[in-house]
Amino acid sequence: MNSVVSELSPGLLDSSYAMTINGKSAVSQLTLPVYNPAKREAFAEVPVATRAQLDEAISAGRAAFPAWSNSPVEVRQAAVTALADRLEERAEEFMALLTREQGKPRAGAEWEVGGSIHWLREIAKQRLPEEVIEDTKLRRVVTRYTPLGVVGAITPWNFPILLAIWKIAPALMAGNTIVVKPSPFTPLTTLRLGELAQGILPDGVLNVVSGDDDLGRWMTSHPGLDKISFTGSTETGRHVMRSAADNIKRITLELGGNDPAIVLPDVDPETVAPQLFWAAFQNNAQFCQATKRLFIHEDVYDSVRDALVAYARTVKVGDGAEEDTQIGPIQNLQQYEKVKEFFEDSRVQGHTFALGGQIDENASGWIVPVTLVDNPPESSKLVVEEPFGPILPLLKWKDEADVIARANDTIWGLGATVWSKDLEAAQRIGSQIEAGTVWINEVHQYSPDQAFGGHKQSGIGCENSLHGLMEYTNWQTITLNKVPNAV
Repeated sequence: MNSVVSELSPGLLDSSYAMTINGKSAVSQLTLPVYNPAKREAFAEVPVATRAQLDEAISAGRAAFPAWSNSPVEVRQAAVTALADRLEERAEEFMALLTREQGKPRAGAEWEVGGSIHWLREIAKQRLPEEVIEDTKLRRVVTRYTPLGVVGAITPWNFPILLAIWKIAPALMAGNTIVVKPSPFTPLTTLRLGELAQGILPDGVLNVVSGDDDLGRWMTSHPGLDKISFTGSTETGRHVMRSAADNIKRITLELGGNDPAIVLPDVDPETVAPQLFWAAFQNNAQFCQATKRLFIHEDVYDSVRDALVAYARTVKVGDGAEEDTQIGPIQNLQQYEKVKEFFEDSRVQGHTFALGGQIDENASGWIVPVTLVDNPPESSKLVVEEPFGPILPLLKWKDEADVIARANDTIWGLGATVWSKDLEAAQRIGSQIEAGTVWINEVHQYSPDQAFGGHKQSGIGCENSLHGLMEYTNWQTITLNKVPNAV
């Protein structure tokens, strides 16, 4: 079967979806269904790329690389900015599609699509100028940043288009070409992004291929890819790292987290409760940097817990397509079953539920109620592991050194928050937390110019900022002897 189709799908919500390979739309004989998590119903099918199609996409990236990497940075900036403009023109359609495939409500879709547009535009402005180490009458030494080649990007299902842009924009601005594999659970917005890019980017610069787990394994071991940028679970990240080692691929891994929030005794419970709630439950807690362990000082534990419960009762969980929904469903059945294990373990262990605790398995979608667990043991599955769903342990603390040690007692180190009117105390505590990002009296504030990465098993490398842009380059030092006596 010829892999190329002649025309794009007529609308973003149409049930026909295609990959983008070498600037053209491509299909496959094998397809995968895509489910609306609010309905548990399949509403679209996407191609499953063959090994030959992956080879074709990588070859297209390799062929496009010389011209793209040698083009003036202003040319690359104009192309990436034009993609942002095209996405902005179609923002409403992308938001509707994102809600349908991912489940997030309108506000979450606006945050993600708007963020994608902003990231494209701002990353397009970033530059890595040459660094002049020495420049005398005798010698000139310069360190410059050169593109890697063809990058492979593997993206997750929780923020499918935004986290794809976090990889696409810096890879392209650094002069690389890229092959993007979206999650099989949420491939649609990324496939449509590939279609939007046709005619804006030169053929082969951005390729988008969809498929199952086999496609991911083919990519991480493929000798034609020079780097893998992966966002997903720590367990999968270990496999990516092993596979990429065969040909010493460059890697960026943004993995899981078990983020602590530490609440000091001087907070106002009514004021801080909504902020703590969304720190934990934004995107239905399907968020690598969601608060997953909430440490509350014993002096205000009861009042903060009660304020959280009261606020949570005002938040509607349901179908993200309904106007008043604030938290959508769990995105896929596999994750829904995993989250259920945490609920069941807490019930078996006799934990006290301050709120929630019961899942209605007859609900139309993969709906899980917001659940607060009242001071479970530190050794609990819920405290030690990452549920990636709306169930949160509330934990008491009294001694500062002790709570810092408890917060750091995890294999992860992605993010953390500290909440207090005492800024000196909050900064003292925050500076001792082993995490890549520590927010004080705020949470989930990101910027294209702000470095993002994890400590420990939360990842390797950096995304965003000039540090993130450097991740898509090699360093090259050129030394020039201005008095070549030996020549």
